[in-house]
Amino acid sequence: MVNKQKNLLGFLMPSDKRGQGMSLNVVIIAALALIVLVVLVMIFTGRIAIFERGVGSEAKAELQALKTFYGECHPSAFEETAFMTRYTEAAAEDNVEEANIGKTEAKSGFQNEINNCKSFGGKSLCESSGCNWG
Repeated sequence: MVNKQKNLLGFLMPSDKRGQGMSLNVVIIAALALIVLVVLVMIFTGRIAIFERGVGSEAKAELQALKTFYGECHPSAFEETAFMTRYTEAAAEDNVEEANIGKTEAKSGFQNEINNCKSFGGKSLCESSGCNWG
């Protein structure tokens, strides 16, 4: 009679059989592939972050320039963020002409928003229209 034991799942297994594992080569190749993948991710995310910082700083500079036109009643932070997003997306265009057109449209749209907010005279009217006072 063969000596049998139950394994963790309750199945009968001969006690003299040993479980098979992954070979050492498979483990080494998997570890190297993981290291290469991590390095590639770090390289590409770092480059993308540098690109976004450059484009984002251009949008921030344009926003600061447009803020000089603010009055007591001015666009909300949401509108400022939307402008920066539109401007950044336009600046990221591959075609320089399309990028310039997109940036100009984003600026003129935000300038219209500034003028719209400036047209409200009082604080309550300004804030009820979605603009900020102060």
